[in-house]
Amino acid sequence: MRVLVTPDYRTLSLTAAELVVKAVRTKPGLVLGLPTGNTPIGLYEQLVRSYREQQLDFSKLRTFNLDEFVGLAPNDPHSYRTYMRKHFFDHVNVSAANTHIPENPGTYEDAIKQTGGIDLLIVGIGTNGHIAFNEPGSSFASRTREIELAPETIASAGKYFEGTPVPERAITMGIGTILESRCIVLLASGASKKSVVHRALNGPVSEAIPASALQLHPNVIAVLDEETSHHLRQLR
Repeated sequence: MRVLVTPDYRTLSLTAAELVVKAVRTKPGLVLGLPTGNTPIGLYEQLVRSYREQQLDFSKLRTFNLDEFVGLAPNDPHSYRTYMRKHFFDHVNVSAANTHIPENPGTYEDAIKQTGGIDLLIVGIGTNGHIAFNEPGSSFASRTREIELAPETIASAGKYFEGTPVPERAITMGIGTILESRCIVLLASGASKKSVVHRALNGPVSEAIPASALQLHPNVIAVLDEETSHHLRQLR
């Protein structure tokens, strides 16, 4: 595992974007796994800038998002389809037909296989150690499936739902599916993630901390800011 420690969130976003830009330039038909949430917003801003200022071509890119809430229409303002359009898809020349948000677990796995698998997957980490919506206790062999969200995950999502009820279930790419990606980039920012990142990357590999499964993968790059990386100096 490589750990890249950046001084702040802006530099974290730039560093992550450089990894994606390099991968897209090397393989224009890249199969890219994408996250949502606060942490990757800066990454998406930098990728849009690369498209506008450096003519980075996303026309052959194929994307697979990590997860989606159950019961939300694609055009719902709280859906991850809406999030992706707002922050990335609507601002670059990616084909809508090449973007995928999980709706049906079985067909989602099939679609990933038909592309030849995910080349580069970007993940965040929840304060309870989840990756995608794989909550504590998720099997490391799990595939894309519907899952019940943990109370802390629902509470954390509440700030995005502006007083409306947060769905209690989601469809998520499984940990087994995630680990089949050829390269995984973990993004984590802020002091609130310091403890869980330390447990995920330095602690025992355990289903109690789903992100600890990343220790089993041969090609992981963790991009962290100074606040998050305080306990990880020995991994540099």
